[in-house]
Amino acid sequence: MSSTSLPEAPSWEAVVEQTARALACGALRPFDTIEHVIEEGGVRFLVRQAANLARKEEAAKLAAKSATDAASAWRDPFSPCEDALRVGDIGERHFLLLNKFNVLAHHLLIVTTQFEPQEALLDTDDFAALLACLNRFDGLGFYNGGAVAGSSQPHKHMQMVRLPLDGLAAPIEPLIRNARNGAIFRVPGLAFGHAAAWLDALSDNTPQHAHDTYRRLLDAIGVEPLDVAGATHQAAPYNLLVTRRWMLAVPRTAADVEGIAINALGFAGSLFVRDDTQRRIVETLGPMNLLARAAARV
Repeated sequence: MSSTSLPEAPSWEAVVEQTARALACGALRPFDTIEHVIEEGGVRFLVRQAANLARKEEAAKLAAKSATDAASAWRDPFSPCEDALRVGDIGERHFLLLNKFNVLAHHLLIVTTQFEPQEALLDTDDFAALLACLNRFDGLGFYNGGAVAGSSQPHKHMQMVRLPLDGLAAPIEPLIRNARNGAIFRVPGLAFGHAAAWLDALSDNTPQHAHDTYRRLLDAIGVEPLDVAGATHQAAPYNLLVTRRWMLAVPRTAADVEGIAINALGFAGSLFVRDDTQRRIVETLGPMNLLARAAARV
């Protein structure tokens, strides 16, 4: 991937070292999970289930606290952020942060230095920051556009996890690769509403090119730009997935299905459930049907 016009981003070694420090001081609070694989439609869905009762109860308390916080005065957790979780700057407008309560190891947040709303559309600088990280290490970048799409914080932040996931590329990648046609396209095997793009020439995948592709994807799923006080916002919630090889956009209609919260990672083929009851719901409905119920038709 070309580094032209990209800001400097922290190295993978910096991520690993900061993770070790954050674990040692207790700032990082990972969830232990039991992993299950559910195969459907040519996709090996990775379903992670909370591993012990103590963490399940902690998760419930965190959810209750989040609900309480939402009803009270909001404090931006990214301004200032916890020093022990901060990996480093990505240019002047973004910084890289460890996700405090992570299910996947080395789950990263790409956060705007100054407050910008999560419902604002991504701009060229946002893609420059994401591509700078992808230039350092292969990963899956994703964006939860609004609360209905799974975002829990109104301060603009993209997210990133390293690939492969459990020795695999993103679980849906084989379907996308097989369906690619050099333009904006649909993937026949994906039951949920979406639009995809294959990024053939990595050396040409500049921030401007990535941003242009993103806007074409939003057009294809019916998410129009909306002017809010002079800034361009989204007119509807959506998820975005970005790798070195492809992009996928999904229009959203529901934050959860049968109580199972779904964010962008779900559409990549990685789901998180709290307990056996939720895992059985995924098995009964099927992951594709679960995701289709959370997404708008296109």
